[in-house]
Amino acid sequence: MITKSSLYRAVDVTARPHGISRFNLVICVLILAAVLVAILETEPTLVDAAPGFFWLVEWLFFIIFAIEFGLRLYVAPLNPEFSGRFGRLRYLFSFWALVDLLALLPFLLGSIDGNTFYLRIARLFRVLRIARLGRFTHAWELLGSAFSARRYELMVSAIVALVLLLVSSTFLFIFESAGQPEAFGSVPRALWWSVATLTTVGYGDVTPITAIGRFFAGMTAVAGIGLVAMPTGILAAAFSDAFQKQAKKD
Repeated sequence: MITKSSLYRAVDVTARPHGISRFNLVICVLILAAVLVAILETEPTLVDAAPGFFWLVEWLFFIIFAIEFGLRLYVAPLNPEFSGRFGRLRYLFSFWALVDLLALLPFLLGSIDGNTFYLRIARLFRVLRIARLGRFTHAWELLGSAFSARRYELMVSAIVALVLLLVSSTFLFIFESAGQPEAFGSVPRALWWSVATLTTVGYGDVTPITAIGRFFAGMTAVAGIGLVAMPTGILAAAFSDAFQKQAKKD
């Protein structure tokens, strides 16, 4: 007979400091399957070939995830974090409980006929179900600690990036607005070119034509190399420190 305590050990991730239960392993597989189905559903030819298949599969995912959510809510008071009189209520407003509820939302939105916007939002949430996998790994904690440890350095790099964007946009507006008013007729218009250049994407849809404009464009492109490398190096060092701390704990 399945007891509440054994169900808690199977359902609640925190009940097993090391390893993952078979129940949660199955849930992980189902989450990946649900995301895959959501991606395939965006292809019209597949939907036309099997019009009722995706609707049926979404029904099954909704029922399974609803049962899963009910089980997690049922065993929540056994978790010390949600013990007490209003434990289940506190669990309902916890981060992962809200993520679970958002995973159920696509089915409700998808049932609203005749509104393309709601259908697109439903498909978006179906793909974002993959975020639920964060409950079963320490990756989110490592990511959060890495960003927290380097938040000041990242803030400085963000400020530097903003200043470079504004300066480059202003210079290109000054030197290119006369010849290309549609692309550089204002600082906000020139900002698109600055973003594409500083991030080293370089779409090439908008380019300067004057000699001095090209000179500042070259300076902006060179600055963009350092701009991208700066937060990359900061985060690489932060992740390395976070992994080392986690390894020491284990």
